[in-house]
Amino acid sequence: MIELNLPPYPYKLKREKDKILIFDDLRRRYVTLTPEEWVRQHFVAYLIGQKGFPRGLMGNEISLTLNKCNRRCDTVVYNRNGAPLCIVEYKAPHVEITQKTFDQIVRYNQVLQVNYLLVSNGLTHYCCHIDYTTGSYTFLPEIPAYADL
Repeated sequence: MIELNLPPYPYKLKREKDKILIFDDLRRRYVTLTPEEWVRQHFVAYLIGQKGFPRGLMGNEISLTLNKCNRRCDTVVYNRNGAPLCIVEYKAPHVEITQKTFDQIVRYNQVLQVNYLLVSNGLTHYCCHIDYTTGSYTFLPEIPAYADL
């Protein structure tokens, strides 16, 4: 797998028949290793290890219903009261982050109404803060620590 713009972490891989699997610490099981999954696992480890995000307040592949269609958020981070606080959308490293990527995460946010949107392809990362009182958003220079969200 490609080297990412994220700190290394002690990931666990295993082979099952013709597939390579990586352990997902949030889902507590092995999942198929794809380029996007490689980014997800590194980014989650970064949020937990470097930004103080509590493992117990994060979930991968969170289902939601949008316009009567079932969708899945790549990662949702919750506050200490269990309300969604942040959505993270991942793309594979070779996938450019475009307006279409932001349109996707904004659609998910129509349901969850979080204050922070994060997007990463493992090489480039974006963090956007939404201010619902003014109806504005701000791209932050870096991803804040969990305590600062």
